[in-house]
Amino acid sequence: MPVSPSSSAQAAREGVARQLRELRQDAGLTIVQLARVCGWSHSKVSRIENSKTPPSSADIVAWCRACAADGQAADLVARSRDVETMYQEWRKRARTGLRQLQSSYLQLFQATRLFRVYSPTAIPGLLQTEGYTRALLSGNARLLGIPDDSAEAAAARAERSQIIHQAGRRRFVFVLEESALRYQLGSSADMAAQLGHLLTAGALPAVSLGIIPMDTPGRTLWPQEIFHLYDDTLASVELLSAEVNITQPSEVALYEAAFEELRSMAVYGAAARALVVGAIEALPGSQEPEVA
Repeated sequence: MPVSPSSSAQAAREGVARQLRELRQDAGLTIVQLARVCGWSHSKVSRIENSKTPPSSADIVAWCRACAADGQAADLVARSRDVETMYQEWRKRARTGLRQLQSSYLQLFQATRLFRVYSPTAIPGLLQTEGYTRALLSGNARLLGIPDDSAEAAAARAERSQIIHQAGRRRFVFVLEESALRYQLGSSADMAAQLGHLLTAGALPAVSLGIIPMDTPGRTLWPQEIFHLYDDTLASVELLSAEVNITQPSEVALYEAAFEELRSMAVYGAAARALVVGAIEALPGSQEPEVA
């Protein structure tokens, strides 16, 4: 299997190989002994341990069973599957356009029942207006050096975001830092429209909107990177250069724990709405908003 151009993907592959080697050593087995138990050639074991050959899911299960470590098989299988998909550069994902990038999430969104999103810097995509999205994506296109189809991408994102209005069993839980309300993207009018939309969307039955005030005393957890949780199977983390998709159960659980701690520091209902209204009033030339 060719070595991935992503150093992070290669590091992940090497991590799986290293953990398998440690399991063998902890079990007191030599390469030849493990190969014999699994019915393989010793060269196969060596290639897996040196990350020359990626193990299949069946290989990992057999390896863990031979080392009396069945309980670690699920995590290792998830990590191995994640190697090639975990680190996806934005420039490569958007090479066919930002609009296509928005559409690539449709299948994931349709399959998800519980959406959890934490953002310290921007309004989450599911809550964005087209004007705000255009400003955000246009800046991304310029930075990445890719064609700017932000207007078409904004329309696609807005269409995709209609999922929060659809009847069904989906739930959407958003936790924002108050700073996300204050960073202006686009014109003052665009930002006012975005914050007004946030008031409306936050009142939807399927939506929970929490905001962590900037003056929260005694924070128990510092602001984190933007991340999304899709049910309890995927944590997606947004970096400047790439999206990191995590499926390893123990790592997903870590993001779930962080989300719950951040959520516990947020304010909701009237207190959250007051923070949004305050951000609108702070915009240049703004008028006092009408709050429904």
